[in-house]
Amino acid sequence: MTRRLDVSYMDEVPKISDIAARYQSRANAFEAKIIAVRPEQWSNQSPCTDWNARDVVRHIIDMHAAMLRPLDRTLSPAPTVDEDPLAAFRAARADVETLLHTPELATTTTETPSGPMSVEDHIDQVVSADMVLHGWDLAKATGQDPTMNPSEVLAMWPTVQHVPDKLRIPEAFGPGIIVYGPEVKVAEDSSLQDRILGLIGRDPNWTPPN
Repeated sequence: MTRRLDVSYMDEVPKISDIAARYQSRANAFEAKIIAVRPEQWSNQSPCTDWNARDVVRHIIDMHAAMLRPLDRTLSPAPTVDEDPLAAFRAARADVETLLHTPELATTTTETPSGPMSVEDHIDQVVSADMVLHGWDLAKATGQDPTMNPSEVLAMWPTVQHVPDKLRIPEAFGPGIIVYGPEVKVAEDSSLQDRILGLIGRDPNWTPPN
């Protein structure tokens, strides 16, 4: 007798959304950069004038907190960035992934500095993309390969060309949070990565001070 495999249970397996998968990939890449930082490098100057390497991670965690705020949530208790940058990031990441993997929360429409949008779209457009850009900052500050994933560069290009001026205003997302700096002009024949960096306020040719 031929027996049929019962696969009905598979309908109960939650499917990860494209946004959640994209966040996961970017968070994995950013976390790998944190892991690669040597203890003595955390005080290294970053391409962001007022930030060292530790401050770059601090900013990313602050942006995770900003994603929770429209739902009146806060980050779970965790070590601070000063105590353990990796543990602090992993805890913040878990909080955001909880939102992305809970459909009724992910699809909730909330007010954001960019106008009404779903929680998952807000995460995708802000902190998820932010990890790609600030991954470059962390890599430059600590001597890692600063090359962005080419597919990420292509995906970012259309949006970065039209950065709203209000996102260049300090603290638009909350106290101490700066999203984009003033545009840095780069040559028109520069690589797409360098042109994106210039548009978000980075000097692609930045090198750490001696």
